[in-house]
Amino acid sequence: MVPEVMSGVYLTRHGGPDALEWCDDIPVPSPGAGQVLVRVLAAGVNNTDINTRVGWYSSDVSGATEDVGEGADIEDGGWGGAVGFPRIQGGDICGTVVAVGDGVTSVELGARVTSQINIPRPTPDNRFAYVALGSELDGAFAQYCLLQEGEIFDVSASPLSNEEIAAIPCGFGTAYNLLTRSDVGEGQKVLITGASGVVGLAAVQLAVLRGAQVTGVAADEKAAAVRQAGAIEVLPRSVTPPAQEFDAVIDVVAGKVWPDLIRALKPGGHYAVSGAIAGPMVEADLREIYLTDITIHGCSFMSREVFSGLVKLMIEGRVKPAIAKIYPLRDIAQAQVDFQSKKNAGKLILLP
Repeated sequence: MVPEVMSGVYLTRHGGPDALEWCDDIPVPSPGAGQVLVRVLAAGVNNTDINTRVGWYSSDVSGATEDVGEGADIEDGGWGGAVGFPRIQGGDICGTVVAVGDGVTSVELGARVTSQINIPRPTPDNRFAYVALGSELDGAFAQYCLLQEGEIFDVSASPLSNEEIAAIPCGFGTAYNLLTRSDVGEGQKVLITGASGVVGLAAVQLAVLRGAQVTGVAADEKAAAVRQAGAIEVLPRSVTPPAQEFDAVIDVVAGKVWPDLIRALKPGGHYAVSGAIAGPMVEADLREIYLTDITIHGCSFMSREVFSGLVKLMIEGRVKPAIAKIYPLRDIAQAQVDFQSKKNAGKLILLP
């Protein structure tokens, strides 16, 4: 039986952890035609959720996530513009189907499921070709989550745990999309920034599965974790990568080092970006891009077909996310503080 109310966390405004409010009387959504109600078993902590909380996606913000004032007066701070408060965040989900609406035929009650964080569905103002779970849509930081039938994936057959499934959609999904868009394959040399982070470690693991030779960029104290994921070399963040060495650069850092990342590419190389934790404003010499035929990929939209490739790897047990720590959902503020400390090599998981 599905209760009428549930416990969960509301984001009430842009700001610090105090903008997160625990509630025990959130109405449980009822699935309409084509919709599926999922009981959340585990949810992941992501930089995207923190970025949305502080309003970093606003064009008014030009610095790193950690530089955004927690009391900043920001508008249009979500992925698709203004966030409708209160919002249930949470872009990473593993759950069980407990109810379905009229017309749902491809999903069975009791199935263990997950979803993309960037769902192919245009935003209401048509600014983007996708909406983000936990930004434009209520997400997994509650006991139940409502999704469309065509936006979920059955992972009942996966040998991974609920916590491991919840560690995959955002981090591994982002990494899988970056590698797909930049066409990383057998024998290529790939440079991955932020390699000890959630997306970075996933990108290392997935690139190795594709037969690539990976060089990661990470702090010295986390280099072992990057090598364990499959990197053949780890560069300290203070070291400039060698010029014209790599077929592809997978970047989630950006900031001041950005010109060196472009120079690290071989002629005809691919640069793929899906994050800018060191800052979104960069300087470029366009001659270093067009004279060497560099292709730049901005990677957020991902089709269902692309994510299906990652789901196949999950079901086959060929990916294995690292879990650093597990918290009760009520401790979300502490989990996000721990995430931002960057002391953990692996995923932080919340249990509702």
